[in-house]
Amino acid sequence: MNLKNLLSVSIISAMLFGSSAFAATEQKIAVVDINKVVSASSQVKILSKAQQAKAKAMAKFVKEAEKDIAKQTTEEAKKQLTAKYEKQFIEKKQANAKEYSLKLKEIDKNITAQIAQQAKSMGYTMVIAKSAVVVSGDDITDAIVKVVK
Repeated sequence: MNLKNLLSVSIISAMLFGSSAFAATEQKIAVVDINKVVSASSQVKILSKAQQAKAKAMAKFVKEAEKDIAKQTTEEAKKQLTAKYEKQFIEKKQANAKEYSLKLKEIDKNITAQIAQQAKSMGYTMVIAKSAVVVSGDDITDAIVKVVK
């Protein structure tokens, strides 16, 4: 599940089921453009830059491994070194993916909390992802973008 979908589900769930008086009171509904919020998030920008740096480091690792393998004089040595580098590459890739996933979940949780806090401070009882509705309530995206920057 990507960040946008995860945020949409989180926001809808938190605001829909988190309101204790959901059925008994009139709802003040807001919508948020999740794509715009995610794009504006400083946390997402930092994570993206970190991922780009890791991708460059992985590309450098591959180039160095290829050079090292090419220096080998026997096919057996090349095979062994290739296996070694492939194992290291897979381990690094998995570690990067795990770290990325954990950070993404943390960012999702933080952005969802910021949306909920901002919406509550503005008097809204429910926030729905803008992409999930045909006719919408008040659009509070710009207020949220100011908070997540």
